[in-house]
Amino acid sequence: MESKISYRDQCGETIELSGVPSRIISVVPSQTELLFSLGLDKEVVGITKFCIHPLSWFKSKEIVGGTKVLNLKKIAELNPDLIIANKEENDKEQILELRQKYPVWTSDIISIDDSFDMIRKVGELVGRKSEATALTDKIQSNFQLHKREENRKVKTAYLIWQNPLMTVNNETFIHAMLSEFGMENIYGDNTTSRYPEISLEQLQNDKPELLILSSEPFPFAEKHRSYFTENLPGCKVILADGEMFSWYGSRMVEAAAYIKNLKLY
Repeated sequence: MESKISYRDQCGETIELSGVPSRIISVVPSQTELLFSLGLDKEVVGITKFCIHPLSWFKSKEIVGGTKVLNLKKIAELNPDLIIANKEENDKEQILELRQKYPVWTSDIISIDDSFDMIRKVGELVGRKSEATALTDKIQSNFQLHKREENRKVKTAYLIWQNPLMTVNNETFIHAMLSEFGMENIYGDNTTSRYPEISLEQLQNDKPELLILSSEPFPFAEKHRSYFTENLPGCKVILADGEMFSWYGSRMVEAAAYIKNLKLY
């Protein structure tokens, strides 16, 4: 009788694998990039249309739909022995349906420690434990190297959408990254949503010292930076690569130096 090994995901669900998976589907862009960094070129057979890194995989791997609308027929054709998903990024009903047929390991990332835990656990799942440990060690080293020394955190607002204006609260990985690098998210305590809607008038009243306009999911551009600079006197407004603040996984290796080089303060 074939023995199986049990693994617990970050949502408390248990999956069983009979060995190291050889047909993996990733339905989360940042975790797809992680699998590439762990050296799983042959093992990964399917990704989403939003898994744009690495470009070579985006061009060559089978596309199984978008993160919110997966192509279940295509997934069945690929016959995966492991699917790697995320609680927030993927549709709950589709993940529940996939669990009936395949081992689905689901991450749930809010804190920096959650991301380290995910990297190590995924590394163990896919037979790359030592590589995953080396990766988390490198990220931690880079974070320590590029940490801001000043004690006072800069009052910061981070926008992810333009119409309506949307920001992030303290139940998001973006919030954790802001805090890690010396920024106080002024909407962290907003409980209306993980991604609260705000207005220009609120921003003007709340007087952030720094406004970060993310490149994703809404592609803020120079015209938006000029608009907010004009309407928020005394506030530094910058455009930033949203992947560096929101992609948990191997992208974090580059994030610390990138954020420091933005000269936020």
